[in-house]
Amino acid sequence: MRVLFGHNTDVSIGDQQYHVQTEDRGTGHATIDTMVYCGGRVMHRRTNSYGDLLPLDANSEELLKLRLDRQHQAVVKELQAGTLELSTAQAARPAKAKTSGEAPSNATPSKSIAVELLNAKGWLSSGRATLQVVVHDRQGVRPIPGARVIARLEGSATPSEFSTATGADGRAQLAFDMPALSGADAALVIEARYGESLGSLRFQLRAKPKTPAAR
Repeated sequence: MRVLFGHNTDVSIGDQQYHVQTEDRGTGHATIDTMVYCGGRVMHRRTNSYGDLLPLDANSEELLKLRLDRQHQAVVKELQAGTLELSTAQAARPAKAKTSGEAPSNATPSKSIAVELLNAKGWLSSGRATLQVVVHDRQGVRPIPGARVIARLEGSATPSEFSTATGADGRAQLAFDMPALSGADAALVIEARYGESLGSLRFQLRAKPKTPAAR
């Protein structure tokens, strides 16, 4: 299975914090999808097809990666220049200074959220990780769409982090090849962020013991 391409960039504009995420949605969808988040809300979405590159080979994969890089960079530059069309005009402006006893009109309330790994017993198979995650409120009643989900491997031979966003049902899926683990304290950490809220899970991992060389 081929590796899917993607980029994540945090952008600060005045008092606003934006997150720009670009992903290859896979050959089943054949689209490059860029989403801009602010306070857990989707402020902009840009989608382009790469159906003309199918079926992918070594050359067309390089062209796909180049297209994805350019689309991500274009959205980041437009956001920084103030020319990107956002879904809420107020979010593009810096928040007004708060006076005594007055909260900014666009303040995001802090709420507790929970993240759950639905396939906790079968997320790893043949060196391939597939994480099926759901993010909801602490009571487990309301799903949270647009939450940023991050999977991070601690104690791996190379730094590894993957991210995506939850859909309307509060669910998201992350799939990646497991890197080699280099320490006894290796762990899989799954975080969900929505505005100022954070939920997380941590699973301790064990590196496979090395097989002694035959003499």
